[in-house]
Amino acid sequence: MNEENYQPETLAVREGTLRSQFGEHSEALFLTSSFVFESAAQAARRFIGEEPGNIYSRFTNPTVTMFEERLAALEGAEQCVATASGMSAILACVMGLLKAGDHVVASYSLFGSTVNLFNNVIKKFGVETTYVSATDVPAWQAAVRPNTKLFFLETPSNPLTEISDIAAISRITKSCGALLAVDNCFCTPILQRPLDLGADIVIHSATKYIDGQGRVLGGAVLGSRKNMESIYGFLRTTGPTMSAFNAWIFLKGLETLKLRMDAHSANALELAKWLEAQPSVSRVLYPGLPTHPQHELAMKQQKSGGGIVSFEVKGGKEAAWRVIDGTKLLSITANLGDTRTTICHSATTTHARISPEARAAAGISDGLIRIAVGLEAVIDIQNDLARGLQ
Repeated sequence: MNEENYQPETLAVREGTLRSQFGEHSEALFLTSSFVFESAAQAARRFIGEEPGNIYSRFTNPTVTMFEERLAALEGAEQCVATASGMSAILACVMGLLKAGDHVVASYSLFGSTVNLFNNVIKKFGVETTYVSATDVPAWQAAVRPNTKLFFLETPSNPLTEISDIAAISRITKSCGALLAVDNCFCTPILQRPLDLGADIVIHSATKYIDGQGRVLGGAVLGSRKNMESIYGFLRTTGPTMSAFNAWIFLKGLETLKLRMDAHSANALELAKWLEAQPSVSRVLYPGLPTHPQHELAMKQQKSGGGIVSFEVKGGKEAAWRVIDGTKLLSITANLGDTRTTICHSATTTHARISPEARAAAGISDGLIRIAVGLEAVIDIQNDLARGLQ
């Protein structure tokens, strides 16, 4: 559709729309497990890939295809593979691209479940992972081995909002023949397009901002058709695919994505500035603040700071829990990307299942609180936090 060079907000509403013979204006929801063929010969052609078309909703469904086409257009990718969750997107990526004996270089600053996937799942299949600082470009270079096949990072990272230099790290992968995968969950394609900066693969937990209202689970892997071929093959065989209903919800989420991301970012910046002025707060981490260690890089890679604000309170875990328990408006949950502001203590929730040593290496202190700023009035969020901070 984008031969007219439509803007992202237009693509988010119009791209990938498929209408049936009934001429519906909104995208149709195809709730069916299988599809009927005109003949045995047609069925044979479809199954071996000689003819395009739907076969079985585990790997071909029109509603899911509409979502994939729309998200691919927003990310500037040739192909999108939709999955059942964000974690299944990462699983499909590594299982589709790697084999026993391969080596991964990953950031210390990853979502806890991602760390567990690398350490406890793919390790059993003979894939080894080396962790380095998200922001130390020479460390990524130094970690390269002859069998290094994949670099994996989040930027901004969860929960410290560290910013990795995608362009600089991609130059390393290109020089050694590895692929660079970037988890773009925090920014979405509205604020950051990693493929434009040199990444090979983009990963999303669509559960977060792409849905935007905490309704359904989903994930996506995007990149070139060549890189997606083996990932789609893994998905077709093993089945952690996105349901048609969830894809239909995500299609509607994409329509308002730019409006929401702009509002999340504006609210987060205002809240971050307010938190910096609170005496009981020792540090505020938000890419949109000039005090952020990678602020300049963030403003180069991203269109704004995004919707995630992390901060440390004086007094460690007990003080952090008092702040969280003092709220009445905010939702105490580890999810993010919702219209409702959420708050969590990362060390005992999202990163509770990794070792204390790994948390320390990632810089996740006991006094750290992560807030995913929603669409409420910022003054109400501030007043809610003030109860515990005071």
